[in-house]
Amino acid sequence: MGSNVLQRLETRALPPPVVRITVVDAKGSVPRGVGTTMTVSATATQGTIGGGHLEFKAIEIARSMLESGDARAVRRFPLGAALGQCCGGVVHLSFDLIADLSQTPPRRPGFQVMLFGAGHVGRAVVETLSTLDCSITWVDSRGEQFPKEVGANVACITTDLPECEIDHAAVGCWFIVMTHSHALDLALSERILRRADYAYFGLIGSVTKRRQFERRLTDRDISAAKLNTMRCPIGLAGVVGKEPATIAIAVAAEIILLRSHAQTSNVAAGAI
Repeated sequence: MGSNVLQRLETRALPPPVVRITVVDAKGSVPRGVGTTMTVSATATQGTIGGGHLEFKAIEIARSMLESGDARAVRRFPLGAALGQCCGGVVHLSFDLIADLSQTPPRRPGFQVMLFGAGHVGRAVVETLSTLDCSITWVDSRGEQFPKEVGANVACITTDLPECEIDHAAVGCWFIVMTHSHALDLALSERILRRADYAYFGLIGSVTKRRQFERRLTDRDISAAKLNTMRCPIGLAGVVGKEPATIAIAVAAEIILLRSHAQTSNVAAGAI
């Protein structure tokens, strides 16, 4: 494959007609926040607004719209009294009929992830993270390693120069490095650490690998402060196991925990 050749896989989506359900307002204790969406066709669903009786009723309304052809509706759901759910909050849902692809509104992902490596562990991590409210850019030089189908929030890039993708990543990106090559891992690590605007950098490997990388990156003028932002070994501390699924759950848990801490800190800062 030629230098820096890009190949983006088409993402899966339910074919229209469908109804897009969106949480447009939420008060009190609710399953999912404002902006959460799911899509409903006559025979399938994609995404979730939290499950339970709320989701059951929403799907029922969406499918009645598909039958009637109604274009839009907004419904209020008091979760405790009307639906028998223990949350006790109130949710407003909008229902929008999408008859063709040109009507599909742009997706608003919660956070950006760029993951390098399409091996067994990379696949497991992408599969797990794709269930979260994020947009994933999945990068590898070996296009044949990508699965034929990926989640609707996953874009696969095949390139001979994966390091260059780091420069195109959004501010606040969450970087994950787990390629088939230690040399490539090192090159990617250096490129990421030279950025000053990432939210997270996780590198797969042992404590020994971390120490080797720290020595080599220090020789390349990467500061100790920057090296301290590199999370290696990757994943939530205390999770034991080397199976791809176990690593994927540990990585997802670490990201969820760090995001929760950041959101809590932002709320506290705003209250001062």
